[in-house]
Amino acid sequence: MFDLFNQFLSGFATAAQPANLLYCLIGALIGTLIGVLPGLGPVATVAMLLPVTFYLEPVSALIMLAGIYYGASYGGSTTAILVNLPGENSSVVTCLDGYQMARQGRAGPALAVAALASLFAGLFATFFIALFAPPLAEVALLFGPAEYCSLMVLGMIAAIVLARGSILSALGMIVLGFFLSMVGTDINTGQPRMTLGIPELNDGIGFVPLAMGLFAIAETLRNLESPEYRSLVQAKIGSLMPSRQDFKEATPAAVRGTILGAILGLLPGGGATLSAFAAYAFEKRIAKNPDRFGKGAVEGVAAPEAANNAGAQTSFIPLLTLGIPSNAVIALMAGAMMIHGIQPGPQVMTKNPELFWGVIASMLIGNIMLVIINLPLISVWVALLKVPYRMFHPVLLVVSCIGVYSVNNSSFEVLLLIVFGVLGYALTKWQCEPAPLLLAFVLGPLLEENLRRAMLLSSGDPSVFVTRPISAVLLALAVCLLVIVVLPNVRKTRELAFEEET
Repeated sequence: MFDLFNQFLSGFATAAQPANLLYCLIGALIGTLIGVLPGLGPVATVAMLLPVTFYLEPVSALIMLAGIYYGASYGGSTTAILVNLPGENSSVVTCLDGYQMARQGRAGPALAVAALASLFAGLFATFFIALFAPPLAEVALLFGPAEYCSLMVLGMIAAIVLARGSILSALGMIVLGFFLSMVGTDINTGQPRMTLGIPELNDGIGFVPLAMGLFAIAETLRNLESPEYRSLVQAKIGSLMPSRQDFKEATPAAVRGTILGAILGLLPGGGATLSAFAAYAFEKRIAKNPDRFGKGAVEGVAAPEAANNAGAQTSFIPLLTLGIPSNAVIALMAGAMMIHGIQPGPQVMTKNPELFWGVIASMLIGNIMLVIINLPLISVWVALLKVPYRMFHPVLLVVSCIGVYSVNNSSFEVLLLIVFGVLGYALTKWQCEPAPLLLAFVLGPLLEENLRRAMLLSSGDPSVFVTRPISAVLLALAVCLLVIVVLPNVRKTRELAFEEET
């Protein structure tokens, strides 16, 4: 425990460097901004900023991207409460009670409860990561190729189960992502595969144009077809101080939401959105008077806001310890690490301890920054809500094209950006979530590499995946997930959950 404390202090020293403090502040500001502005989201924004991270130090880049991710959870609550329009997906359930509180003249307490619950969850999640990530990384160092292969299979199946839409469409996205990851020159044979005779594809499909196209460009195109209507609460916000009764009701809800969010953030496919919905459903189920929910219950604001911030932060644990991204934003973080030549996984803690502990410690600083940023600047965020979203479209498109071109000075990658942007837009129209595709694209090369190693070490014997205890347990969990999700009751519950979310 003493060594753990010393390592956290060293990470704090890294995060407290002036440059890293600046990038943490920038990330928190951008995250709040995109959370406030409906139509943008952390996935699209992080995708657009990937080229920028190419020119930053790895620690600074990840600190900034992490700040954007959990900062969006803070900003999203502002629009959810004042406009009844979630700035991003994890703030959807905050609309239900937050907006009702605002209509009752209690917008100030609702905003304060959301910010304080998020702060508590952020601080708890930071120490949760510091406490549990190192032992998990040590366990992961015992993994061989077979274990890693089975772990990735489990992660992919969990991503399918937790993806929006039908299971078949999520499975299709996984398969497509694997195929796209295999484009390029085979490492072992040196032969090009699936390049269609295009020389530019010999090095494979770039992560940046794929991610920016599927999320940033597609999101921009999707928002162009949506009419803008924002019913802004006209009443003056007034005092931000919650009443004693508000504190009494919100505190236990925030604690429960924090714990639930911290656990669900570890799951592949989990993160902020899943945590927020689960926390709200749990609070409503255990409430003595569930009819209060949807009519301005303060627990309906505290629990999901705490859960989404805790889930956003603990979703970094699978990436930093196992090398498995748990959702689309974390997959983009993995891409940013790979751009800098850092392989996500357990060796990050041993080979790059300043990055590992620096990012964790920056979350503590970033959460404090977010409260300081959000509460005093509410009037500024309200003013920004009056800016028509259509004014941002040209800027987003130009920034995306310049960003992709600047990475490798390649006009072909700009063309890929457009192709994947159209593909991403088509996928949303077909109700296919692109997040599993991105996860499979990131994990595809790792899965192929570990599969080949496992088969080579076992002299071609596939039983190695079931004879090694850890690998067998992971595969058994994957099979259990598949069996559970095809059960009629579970499938019906899953469909209803996603209908409520949309």
